[in-house]
Order: sequence, then C-alpha cells, then structure tokens
Amino acid sequence: MKSYFTPPPHHHLILASQSPRRKQLLADAGIAVQQIIAADIDETPAQAELPVPYALRMARQKAEVITAITTGQFVLAADTVVACGRRILPKAETAEQALACLDLLSGRAHRVYGGICLCLPNGDVRTRLSVSQVKFRVLDKTDKQAYLDSGEWQGKAGGYAIQSRAGLYIRQITGSYSNIVGLDMHQVAGLLMGAGFTYADAG
Repeated sequence: MKSYFTPPPHHHLILASQSPRRKQLLADAGIAVQQIIAADIDETPAQAELPVPYALRMARQKAEVITAITTGQFVLAADTVVACGRRILPKAETAEQALACLDLLSGRAHRVYGGICLCLPNGDVRTRLSVSQVKFRVLDKTDKQAYLDSGEWQGKAGGYAIQSRAGLYIRQITGSYSNIVGLDMHQVAGLLMGAGFTYADAG
C-alpha cells in the first residue's frame, strides 16, 4: 500500500510495539512503519497508580527505551489500559483472569485509556491521551464460556478484543473506536503532522 503520510527527508518511523492490531491500524491509514521493535519494560502498575498516569508512563517508557537504541528517527509507542473506575484490569493471561474481567465488565460501562508517545529525532518527547467508554450488555454463563473457549482474550487488556467476537457484546461506545482496538489514529495523525510529517504526493 502506498504511504499516505511521509516523514521529513532522511527519517523514518519506528513502532515500539509488536501488537498486530497497532501495526494494522497504521498500515490501513497509509502510515509506513520502517521498523517494529518491541520494548521490554516492566508493565507492573506502581502502588495506587491511577489509569491515566499509568497509560502515559507506559507509552513514554516504551518509546524512550527504543529511542535509546536507535539513532535519529521517529519512535512511536502506545499503551492501552482498561479500567473500571480506578481499578486497572490486567492483560489476561489465564482463563481465570479473563473470566474475572468479564464478570466485572458485564452489564456496565468502563473506560479504555490510550497513552501515546512520539519521540522525535531532535530529542523532543510528545504525548497524547485518548479516552473511550465502552458498555457491555449483561453476559450470561453461556456468553462467558463461549468467549473463554474462543481464546481471543489472551494477552488482551481487560480480557477482550472489541474488533473480534467481543464486539457482539458491546451495547455502546463513546469516543475513539481505534483507541479501544489499540491506537487512536486521530491522535496519531496530530502527533505526526505536528512533527513534520506531510501527505504523500497524490501521484
């Protein structure tokens, strides 16, 4: 696919994430990623850390870790946090964790916080925050078991993937859909254009 956004001359964009969803969102928007490098950081929330500062801290740490091992390029990182009130839900790694998330989310609204960070070649660091609200319908035992059996909850913040089967259970969304998937593309576009990215030539 031809690029829709292009970086300033002699620069390219590095994505500090191995998330296939973020990679696909960028590709679908025509934003070319030259390299994908996963940032290995401790993602444990600090004691009593709230969702907003946690999401922004994770995104910034990911971007800065990769910036430290690259030279003079743009580095984009993001982190998605699902929270009920002040409670940060885990990235479900077991069926028990996923079920606990589904029990908590069933029939109620929760928020999805997306921290985004762009490190520039000149050393500047710019961050953005996206907030979306999602409301699940009430889930019965059959719904929960079917979703657990699907396995798509594995490694997902809050134990679900809205772009797949979990979308069947969503009653209402407020805010950015792409943020819930993994990357608020409106915010990304603003960051990139503010950093000197331009539209590619139409021809």
